[in-house]
Amino acid sequence: MVQTPSRVVLRNEVLLVLGVSLGQSAVYSILAIIDELTRARPLSQQTIALNPAVTPDRPWLDLAYQVARLVFLVLPALLALHLLNRDRDVRDVLGLNTQRWRFDLGTGAGLAALIGIPGLGLYLAARALGLGVNLAAATLAHVWWSGPVLFLFAAGNAVLEEVVYGYLIVRLTDLGLRVWLVVALSAAIRGTYHVYQGFGGLVGNAVMGVVFALFYLRFRRIVPLIIAHTLLDSVAFIGYTLLHPHVSWL
Repeated sequence: MVQTPSRVVLRNEVLLVLGVSLGQSAVYSILAIIDELTRARPLSQQTIALNPAVTPDRPWLDLAYQVARLVFLVLPALLALHLLNRDRDVRDVLGLNTQRWRFDLGTGAGLAALIGIPGLGLYLAARALGLGVNLAAATLAHVWWSGPVLFLFAAGNAVLEEVVYGYLIVRLTDLGLRVWLVVALSAAIRGTYHVYQGFGGLVGNAVMGVVFALFYLRFRRIVPLIIAHTLLDSVAFIGYTLLHPHVSWL
């Protein structure tokens, strides 16, 4: 087994991985909430599109754009796996195997329900209190590929975030940080890059970060987290597309 890199190398590695992934998203999210708070309209009257069409008048080109987005979305996760795999077997460290697939599926679905139902309530409460924006979860053109692409975006988001968080927890532990600080940092980053959604998004995703970090530290498996995250985003993206024409508060 290759020796774990030095603290300086690990620190720089973590900063670089965050810089091309979730850390970058956190910076843009902070800028976005500043923009939203300094507009004339209150947060509750603003709308953010999460999965917009690029060229809705040319669906074939829009599909090419969406596929490119998907590819570049997951590349930082692959980078994190590559870096982590230099000094340990990521399949064992992150639980990326099929040895406990029943456990993965069951707990993944359970976590999705545990996070999703209160999360929807928090989103609606934040909007009612003027602390959150209206999220247009999917605004792709109504073409045959929109459903599969939205599901792939849900899975891509899940892979990116949960792999990078698994990497981050392992590397912060390698750096000697205490468990409570590792959990707090991972939750803070998760909440911060969702703050563009308003303060409900900040709080809800920070809580999700705590739950997911504790789950990983207990079971050392990120597959249930990827499954849960995929289910949550799939319901949000595809459900919005199906229900938006019929439900006034979406």
